[in-house]
Amino acid sequence: MSKNFEIRKAVVLEATPEQVWRAIATPEGQAAWSPDPYQAKDGMEVEATENERLVVRTPKAENGAFHAFEYLVAADDDSTTSLTFVHSGYLGDDWEAEFDFGEMSGYGWDMYLHTLAEYLKHFAGRPANFVTAQGPPSSATPNSWATLEKALGVEGPFEQGQNLRLTPQGLPALEGVVDFAYPAFVNFLALRTDDGLYRFHDNSAMGMPQAVGHYIYAAIDRQATEQAWLDWLERVFS
Repeated sequence: MSKNFEIRKAVVLEATPEQVWRAIATPEGQAAWSPDPYQAKDGMEVEATENERLVVRTPKAENGAFHAFEYLVAADDDSTTSLTFVHSGYLGDDWEAEFDFGEMSGYGWDMYLHTLAEYLKHFAGRPANFVTAQGPPSSATPNSWATLEKALGVEGPFEQGQNLRLTPQGLPALEGVVDFAYPAFVNFLALRTDDGLYRFHDNSAMGMPQAVGHYIYAAIDRQATEQAWLDWLERVFS
């Protein structure tokens, strides 16, 4: 399996180039949709042409691994903007994982770019908080997804446009619509509510625990909310 990779995606967004640029190029915007908006940017190489092109490259690790993220922004008309996204790089001399990194990451970017589109369409201009939590190591098994669904009071597979009510014990119930769905073989739940985009991830195919990654467009105590979801995952898989 090749250690070099390139993932290329294109989306049309209901926003101006200026709105798209704010979402991809500022910390406040990245908190609304990206996978790791609070990651330190120390050592990153950045090339930027405002409202047109952004490239971010990570430093090269000792094993040769690096990642590059390129965003190309182009206005279509007064109401839509095209975004081309390219994630490329090298996984390192010692990469030996059994899963296909490009395929799995490609599924991830489909979801994150859809989240960007949903944010710009439904929540643009509102404050954004990214809340993430990971379950204990015991939740890294294939049957753990069924346990998580049961704890939410639902059972998949889920279809885009489906109305759902989630009831995580000890947390407020969540009511909304399934805004994104993967192929049936990928376990994932995405719910759009009045105040956010809530995401539940089955990472067991990569040998990793179940996880949540929520984008909440309201004034909240982010750390306390993150701790509440972490505690919930611990209870579910205790």
